Amino acid sequence: MKILSVQQMRMADEATITSEKISSLELMERAATKVFDLLHNRLQGTPIPIHVFCGIGNNGGDGLVISRLLEKHGYHVRTYIVNFSDNRSKDFLANYDRLKDVASEWPVQLKSKQDFPTLLDQDIVIDAIFGIGLNRPLVPWVATLIKHINKSKCFTVSVDIPSGLYADKIPDDPESVIYSDVTVTFQLPKLVFFLPQTGIYARDIEIVDIGLNREFLQQSPGIAELIGKNEVLPLYRSRFKYSHKGTYGHSVLVGGSYGKIGSVVLATKAALKTGSGLATAYVPECGYAIVQTAVPEAMVITDDDDELSEIDLDFKPSAVGIGIGLGTNEKTIKALSNFLKNNTSPIVIDADGINILAKHPKLLENLTTQTIITPHPKELERLIGRWKDDFDKLNKTIEFSKRHDCIVVIKGANSITVYKDQLYINNTGNPGMATAGSGDVLTGIITGLLSQGYSPLHAAVFGVYLHGSAGDEAAHQTGFEAVVAGDIVANIGTAFLELFKQRSIPDKKSS
Repeated sequence: MKILSVQQMRMADEATITSEKISSLELMERAATKVFDLLHNRLQGTPIPIHVFCGIGNNGGDGLVISRLLEKHGYHVRTYIVNFSDNRSKDFLANYDRLKDVASEWPVQLKSKQDFPTLLDQDIVIDAIFGIGLNRPLVPWVATLIKHINKSKCFTVSVDIPSGLYADKIPDDPESVIYSDVTVTFQLPKLVFFLPQTGIYARDIEIVDIGLNREFLQQSPGIAELIGKNEVLPLYRSRFKYSHKGTYGHSVLVGGSYGKIGSVVLATKAALKTGSGLATAYVPECGYAIVQTAVPEAMVITDDDDELSEIDLDFKPSAVGIGIGLGTNEKTIKALSNFLKNNTSPIVIDADGINILAKHPKLLENLTTQTIITPHPKELERLIGRWKDDFDKLNKTIEFSKRHDCIVVIKGANSITVYKDQLYINNTGNPGMATAGSGDVLTGIITGLLSQGYSPLHAAVFGVYLHGSAGDEAAHQTGFEAVVAGDIVANIGTAFLELFKQRSIPDKKSS
């Protein structure tokens, strides 16, 4: 699913208005009705106090439509106008008049802290103060209002975007943004919903289709793509009856050091469970018995040291995953340097492999085209330098990817795969995956996909999705806290099966 910029979303509105020959007021009615329908379907007329806070622009206009529809359906509604300016949008004014015609109580005008209503924690708040067009700091008393709503602990529903949250930068004051329980966003998700510094404000996201012009949406390149099942299914490569293990490639997992052989075990298992026809673990001598016992399906090559001092293969692997548990010993650095100079296979670099690249940036000149690098935040910082915020982090990663023609997977709650100007935001995974060895499993999954002939970009995007999906299956069985990396490996097969599951449709029985 595409993610568009603020300007592109405005253009999509205009394209819809022009192509359908409707007014902006009619489009507002359509959009706000979708939000009401969602609320009504869940509340089913429950007599609970609902407080609707409306700004004075088009987001406030959406709120006024929602208030009017709630009033018409008998809900206990109180509407508040957040008067932070003398300017009002035309559509806001039109819907203000429509609401006054049906409201049991006229909207309450808020102009200062003294006007704030009492909110009880069992009430519902609908936040329609600011939309995606917010581009300046909040008036102080409005910032205080937002803090007042947050402090109330009411169940809060934001319309399109939590108020106080910019669409393209971090907030001026992190406390002056609505923490929404549900954000009902129009047509497409927003990038800010998936970044660590800003995603915290939109706990649950509901995307409602408001019928924006399909042709415009399809032709617009967007600023990112949200990756779900529909996006990865076309990437899947099915197996053929008359194939053999050689058809699906030979993965080599290089890493390990004394006390850190488990990382290679996890990565090797993951490569095999992802479908690699053959897998070899290249480890120091101290890891031989461990890997041979833990992964009997794999072959093992060893160095004659407890730290890798050379990486010497007498065959060309289909794909290489390197760096897991590797250590940063001087002789290991030299071994990695020599390997990168001679390697021509697709490669995934993780963990200490990334740390070595960061300390010796000249090694980046020896990377194969579209090398996949999978850093966690601290490793990324060592690689690209410090960033001032998440948007700066993305820009620096894009610049790094362009400069070295590599694919960077920024691991996190919504891992983002970056290749030059293209951003792919993953939509699987859960907090239970924040556990030791989870990243080693990802390295193995991506390496296994590369070995089967997936392009590096597809292997990265698909691999991150499978990794998260397997983690979701594991968490479903055990809960977040009990998930360990081995559980993610064990559920890779289930993650593949999940790709082809159809939603069950209830049987319709005649009365």
